[in-house]
Amino acid sequence: MDDRDDWLTPETEELLAAIVGLRTTEEAGAFLRDLCTHREVIEMSHRWQIVRMLDDGLPYREISDKTGASTATVTRVAQWLNHGMGGYRLALDRMADSA
Repeated sequence: MDDRDDWLTPETEELLAAIVGLRTTEEAGAFLRDLCTHREVIEMSHRWQIVRMLDDGLPYREISDKTGASTATVTRVAQWLNHGMGGYRLALDRMADSA
């Protein structure tokens, strides 16, 4: 198993299937709010905003100033955007296609 896949367990696969089964943003919101703490949902939404700003070409310092995230967090998110498993890029592309 690749180190990048060590998180993929039967339990995480079941969680992913539950997420894919959701049909609306309202359903997804209710699920995330039940699954995660308020802070976890906020942190994930901040990461998503960082991804969008990186994709728009904003400098790391500007992203940090706008989001309140540390430049280390922005750098880490950029690393996953550019060298991760492609999930961020897929979501960005799908959002652009549906706009």
